[in-house]
Amino acid sequence: MDFSKEKLDKVLQKMTADDVRFVRWEQSDTYGVARSKTARKCNFSDKVNNGFPFYLGFVAVDPQCNLVHNSGYHEEIGYADGLMFADLDTYVTIPWCKNTGRVLMEPMYEGKWFAPQPRYVARKQLDRLQKMGYSLLSGYEQEFFVVDQNTLEPITKDVNARSTIRNYKDPEFLHQIMTDLPKVGVDVDYFETENAPGQFEVPYQPSFGISSADTGHTFRTSVKEIALQHGYIASFMSKPFPEYSGSSCHFNHSLWDIDGQKGLMYDADSPNGLSDVAQHWIAGILAHAPAISLLMAPTINCLKRFKPGTFAPCNVTWGIDNRSAAVRVKVNGERRTYVENRLGAAAGNPYISLAATVAAGIDGIQRELKLPPPVKGDAYDEKNLPPKTQTLPNDMKTALGYFTNDDVIREALGEEFCKCFGAIKLHEMELEAEAKAKGDDDWEKDLFFEYL
Repeated sequence: MDFSKEKLDKVLQKMTADDVRFVRWEQSDTYGVARSKTARKCNFSDKVNNGFPFYLGFVAVDPQCNLVHNSGYHEEIGYADGLMFADLDTYVTIPWCKNTGRVLMEPMYEGKWFAPQPRYVARKQLDRLQKMGYSLLSGYEQEFFVVDQNTLEPITKDVNARSTIRNYKDPEFLHQIMTDLPKVGVDVDYFETENAPGQFEVPYQPSFGISSADTGHTFRTSVKEIALQHGYIASFMSKPFPEYSGSSCHFNHSLWDIDGQKGLMYDADSPNGLSDVAQHWIAGILAHAPAISLLMAPTINCLKRFKPGTFAPCNVTWGIDNRSAAVRVKVNGERRTYVENRLGAAAGNPYISLAATVAAGIDGIQRELKLPPPVKGDAYDEKNLPPKTQTLPNDMKTALGYFTNDDVIREALGEEFCKCFGAIKLHEMELEAEAKAKGDDDWEKDLFFEYL
């Protein structure tokens, strides 16, 4: 992260040019919820140089900010603060929030970067990849629902994906997203409606390194804020309406040389068009798919997406341009061959999804794992599957078991993060049991819908 005086001076100059008076210091909690403090601009330089105290336990709260105990970061450390330090490369001026800028930050505790913080976990995996001579170009396809803030009814009532008429239910809202998000570093490509009432997708251009996950975080928070200004709630809860399709967050990515100049996934002489490193990488993702599915679809609600016939995966499969597989591969030359990891749910944390994918892919390269046969045709049809194809877990107990027993992923992400993450999942299971005992069928929506 860049703390240089030269970089600080450039940020201060931009603040002055944009008449910024307040700065939001922001980080992602484990659920991907933005947690922040807004400080006066006049104190910015001091906080950049000396840090900004912030409660460490936000890595172990649920979306409603209920504390998750036995995580290691509440009572165990006396409910301590860490010192937050800004990554000045992430500074933006927020066009929909008057006189306000935003910078992303990471905590330090006892002189070290805070191990369970999602952005740090992602950076650590990217550092590992860099030491192997690779860089990562990646981006997210984040779907979301838009409902009326008062009635909680979807703003469109029908199911008619990509219908032009549905695109223009509220053009001012969608056009503001298209206009304002590029100003905060989200290079929006287009928008479209999806396969459920009030469901949208707004894809954007990929980027290298940690900036990709920063963009995913920024996108989610920005869409939610803009929606509120139009009288809506934008929700990235994965499956708020059981009778309709859920929202995904596919993680599209490719490996490049260390300078980001040459794509490394394509091989014109290979029968499937994929290089050896690409095949090992995909094999690593498949080998660890049952475990990392929980990291990428991290709530009880998310896991309900994994069922046949929904355009969400239900088994550990891959295929060339196959939407029914867990891993869809697009082969189109050196610069446009990439992997679409379809395990991700909209409620997943972009930093954790990136970290999980990279950790699995690295293991595939290091062990030179062999890629199983691709699925041709419908991956929901058992007759098309290779022998011994695993099923993806679709309940929390099973998914947590896979995660707990995957030593490679746990070692890569770090035991501090894994203990904290596991405690949060046990907390969810307790909430589910309590809700069932009370006959409360709305607990998931009450917990997740507004803040995710």
